Amino acid sequence: MRAPKFNISVAVLKRWLVPGIGLKRWLLVVFTGEALLAIAGALLLRQVYREYDFSGPGQSVLYVLTLQFVPYWVRGLIAGAAGLGLFIYGSWRAVRVLMGPFLAVEGDQPLVEVIYQKRFLSRGPRIVAIGGGTGLSTLLRGIKEHTSNITAVVTVADDGGSSGRLREELGIPAVGDIRNCIAALADSELLMTELLQYRFPGDGDASLGGHTIGNLVLAAMTSVQGGDFEEGVRQMNRVLAVRGQVVPATGTPVTLHARLLGGTEVIGQSEIAKSTRIDRVWLAPEAVSASDDATRAVEEADLIVIGPGSLYTSIMPSLLLPELLAAVRSSEAVKLYICNVATQKGETQGYDLSDHVAALERHTGAGWVDVVLANNRFDAKRPGDYGAEPVNLHWPPATPRSHVATPRLVLEDVVDPENAHHHDPARLAAAVMRVYERESFGRRRSRVPRTA
Repeated sequence: MRAPKFNISVAVLKRWLVPGIGLKRWLLVVFTGEALLAIAGALLLRQVYREYDFSGPGQSVLYVLTLQFVPYWVRGLIAGAAGLGLFIYGSWRAVRVLMGPFLAVEGDQPLVEVIYQKRFLSRGPRIVAIGGGTGLSTLLRGIKEHTSNITAVVTVADDGGSSGRLREELGIPAVGDIRNCIAALADSELLMTELLQYRFPGDGDASLGGHTIGNLVLAAMTSVQGGDFEEGVRQMNRVLAVRGQVVPATGTPVTLHARLLGGTEVIGQSEIAKSTRIDRVWLAPEAVSASDDATRAVEEADLIVIGPGSLYTSIMPSLLLPELLAAVRSSEAVKLYICNVATQKGETQGYDLSDHVAALERHTGAGWVDVVLANNRFDAKRPGDYGAEPVNLHWPPATPRSHVATPRLVLEDVVDPENAHHHDPARLAAAVMRVYERESFGRRRSRVPRTA
């Protein structure tokens, strides 16, 4: 068996010096102490040089060792160079010895990354992201590089695939979107995503066929917690070292209903996603309580992000919970709605930006969104197998708004250059943080500090 190789890269050493780690101030103290010791030693040597006769009988060895045959300034250069070399080499070796057990081995996180997350990212804003599906997990992958104070409030209205089967068999809320968000916020994201998203082969006829490991683990964790779905998700966050937390919008299984413009009623998230000309959506049973973790996170948030994600089937189900919507509307946090970069075949087919915002306000009321973020880059590559179009930037919304404030529109390049139907995680997160910095400047100084 090969011994693990420890490699301290320049990037890792630079990370130790990033503001917020808390290391530089103590390095300065150490160097100051060493400098004082060096000065003290120099003063003693100076006194010895003055009083001791190195050229006397029998002192030839000391004469050579103390470099009496060269000028003082040359002796200083030689001693300084030797000292610097020994200091650098000794420090390097000391770091290797002390940090060896904690350094990254075969893909593990270096200790400096853990400290960076705990010290620097823990000072970031408290962000609550509400939604589900691919859009929310994309946002989480980018935003976790800016703050570890993240709460993803995830819809549980999915009724298709593995989630739907577990919901019918075990009576638990849908777990698919929660699984995706946990994978996105896990520190070992690539490996964790591969594990949690693994789907057992089969079409669903067999006991495990069609199920994903992540869904089964969430179902098992709920069972271990005595059927308490919210506690099961909490424990999954802890077990998988999630950066921030993922919480269900509600711990109660719910079914999404929709009424089309022609009056037809459609039941179930998977069927509504394929429908066009949607007029209104609602949940059954009615008046379902939101999860305590979700409402608490909203109340403590600095920034509340709505979307991105499927408008009617990922975003709306959470906002249709009266307690959660009331908490969002009354929150002092900055409220940002992120519009999708492309329409969705079915539920938002033919929608422009104003249609998205109008639909959101038709279900939740007007006047509470502070900023709308939309994409303004339209040259990204378009997959040939998906019949969707970039969202047209028609603004302002068509709904009459004479008595309410219009949200501020922010246009940014946030699309994935390789896929015109998806956001780019890093670009989207950077744009969100810029919105937060601009919008929260005055609020941060005027808000009353929260008590612990």
